[in-house]
Amino acid sequence: MSSATGIPSEIDAWLAGRGWSPRSHQREMLAAADAGLHAMLVADTGAGKTLAGFLPTLAAFCPSRLDGAAPPDGLHTLYVSPLKALAHDVQRNLLTPVEEMGLPLRIETRSGDTPSDRKARQRARPPHVLLTTPESLSLLLSYPEAATLFAGLQRVVIDEVHAFATGKRGDLLALALSRLQAIAPAMQRAALSATVADPEEFRGWLAPWGDVDSVALVQGEQGAQPHVGLLLPTEERIPWSGHAATWAIPQLYEQIAAHRTTLIFTNTRFLAEYIFQWLWDANELTLPIGIHHGSLSKEARRKVEGAMARGELRALVCTASLDLGVDWGDIDLVVQMGAPKGSSRLLQRIGRANHRLDQPSKALLVPGNRFEFIEAIAAQEAVELGVRDGEDFRPGGLDVLAQHVMGCACAGPFREAELLDEVRSSLPYAWVDEEIFARVLDFVATGGYALRSYERFKRIVKDKDGTWRLAHPEHAARHRLNAGIIVDNEMLEVRFRNGRSLGKVEEMFGAGLKTGDTFRFAGIDLEVESIKDLELIVRAARKSASIPSYSGLRLPITGTLAQRVREMIADRAGWARFPDDVREWLEVQDYRSHLPVPGRLLVESFPHRGLEYTTYYTFEGWNANQSLGMLLTRRMEERGLGPLGFVATDYTLAVWGVKPMEDPVALLSPDILTHEFVDWVQQSHLLRRAFREVAVISGLVERQQPGKRKSGKQVTFSTDLIYDVLRKYEPDHLLIQAAWADTRQRMTDVGRVGDVLDRAAREIDHVQLDRISPLSVPVISMVGRENLPSGAADDDLLLEAESLASLAMRVEPLEDVEGD
Repeated sequence: MSSATGIPSEIDAWLAGRGWSPRSHQREMLAAADAGLHAMLVADTGAGKTLAGFLPTLAAFCPSRLDGAAPPDGLHTLYVSPLKALAHDVQRNLLTPVEEMGLPLRIETRSGDTPSDRKARQRARPPHVLLTTPESLSLLLSYPEAATLFAGLQRVVIDEVHAFATGKRGDLLALALSRLQAIAPAMQRAALSATVADPEEFRGWLAPWGDVDSVALVQGEQGAQPHVGLLLPTEERIPWSGHAATWAIPQLYEQIAAHRTTLIFTNTRFLAEYIFQWLWDANELTLPIGIHHGSLSKEARRKVEGAMARGELRALVCTASLDLGVDWGDIDLVVQMGAPKGSSRLLQRIGRANHRLDQPSKALLVPGNRFEFIEAIAAQEAVELGVRDGEDFRPGGLDVLAQHVMGCACAGPFREAELLDEVRSSLPYAWVDEEIFARVLDFVATGGYALRSYERFKRIVKDKDGTWRLAHPEHAARHRLNAGIIVDNEMLEVRFRNGRSLGKVEEMFGAGLKTGDTFRFAGIDLEVESIKDLELIVRAARKSASIPSYSGLRLPITGTLAQRVREMIADRAGWARFPDDVREWLEVQDYRSHLPVPGRLLVESFPHRGLEYTTYYTFEGWNANQSLGMLLTRRMEERGLGPLGFVATDYTLAVWGVKPMEDPVALLSPDILTHEFVDWVQQSHLLRRAFREVAVISGLVERQQPGKRKSGKQVTFSTDLIYDVLRKYEPDHLLIQAAWADTRQRMTDVGRVGDVLDRAAREIDHVQLDRISPLSVPVISMVGRENLPSGAADDDLLLEAESLASLAMRVEPLEDVEGD
């Protein structure tokens, strides 16, 4: 029997035994399931989301609900999470109530690390609850016994749905959900998150056929408001430039000593290492301080995670590797070094502290420079107001669809119209029509027109009755060996023709270069000779580098947070809450130039050290500004404006050359995205890099063969050969189309570049100055110094910024400054 709350008496008693009572959103999740609805739960960290998601499953196995009937047999519930570690953590947390209530419920995990014999046993005799990842679920669906295995499936719980629904892993999961719904029509879907920006969009993604009315939106109880403070210099001014915020190390160390366990987030792996070293040097009390990021070995990460779980560390410096990590109850302070880049990301990180709904999480933001200070204030207010942000949904990738089609063929023969109907029931692929689907099938069957003469690309065939099936049984084993969405980010070795190596850069940086481009690396101006396989062949440049020096990959500021930063800068009345030096910075900018206000694009032009500089205050993120810099310098070159280089930040793009900028509007016309953009993508290696990823995901190129895994260089060699063939003989090939989509949406952030162009077309403020402006000091101080990763160049940046600031902050005309 159920209690007055609608929750089975066994669960009610278990909660009461712990001094708990069910929360309203937990009751609503059970009620939605009882009503036959899918459900989207949005609740703060520590609100018991996992229990809420599993409550209908636990209830189904309670004797009071079974009323003498036998417990459900077979696989009842799937739990899907973005991280294997999260699945293992949930398993531990679930086992406690199951064992203490004596429920006849078997719970197991399945991932790439699961032994093969256990995987085989799970297919033959599945547990009641299986905890897995999108990739492992997709592979499980590729087996012939999938229809039998999932026939009785009642529920799918998707945790941290915001972390992957908008990307390719979300595409794969959406297709898997459609397949599961076809196998088990009564299956209910539930998604959990603390930080979705637009729950309605996620309801649409979760619902079969995008029918949002079939998905109940459950809002969690309001938790205690987090305490988010800013750590500011006690004696010095807020720095003009830099990102590492090493000025805060003494204060940060005091905070570590005053708390039980402190989690310190950085935005890059290098910065994590850099801050860790500074803290270690300041560690007079020899406190146990650890470090955790994705470049460390799995063994090293597990060792640190174990030490945290046992409460042995006083502080842990980490990156996004722990954004969705296992929750450790002893953390009582979270520190964000540098700008947070997004309110949802900040909230996710803050939620690692305390992990209790009724107790406030405590966090400190440590800005590295003045723009980051305003960004930190904007993020702090966004958290207080409950404003969320995140990535936009986009059409599902055709490479992912091709992988799914192959997985379906591995499970058994299928009819084209039936599979298309199933595919289109998922929102990311509702746009796919019969013609596009036929192209996908033809690709899986032949590799495409230019490749159909090669036997190895013939993976499926169509029988006379219209049924599609595997061309040969061995293709199933090859598919399961290679299927997946995550393609490793390779490194390019930078070397001279004589073999001398200068080091390595991320491939994303090298992909934007073409032969003849110049950049700065290891303190040397270099010219690109060629890019082959995973080697960037260079020679010493005869002129100064024109492209920003390599500085490692970084997180861009979200559009929502960038808009708040613009609004704060434009709000003169709100400057009173800023420190004196930040307020003076904005006041002198307002006096000498303009402010970058929402809806308008501020462009400044001024002479500096014998060159002509132009700064564009876009606030569209580093990636978009980097792309815009590439496009503008190409257009300037064509028009004889003599560009010499550019440098980008999240907020600003600075371009310099030999001629003054007379009319930036003409440079910012929308056709730059059809002319210069296409030329840049085709002449650089951006499209080639995107093609490698879609070729691997779609199954055209295999990373693994039985007993052997190809090296990154071997995979690149294979995909480059096929790319060259397709560009020549079939430029409209399905994967070339998919590669273009990836290049536009992910690699260049062209959507945000388009937003800049839209603003320029509507309203542009072009201010011509006699010298550098206050707002341009942070970006101009980076010129020639951004070759070192964030942190290592900070001392030089600070010195240069102070020198520039003395010029920029003078309100007298230039002739008076020069006469001093």
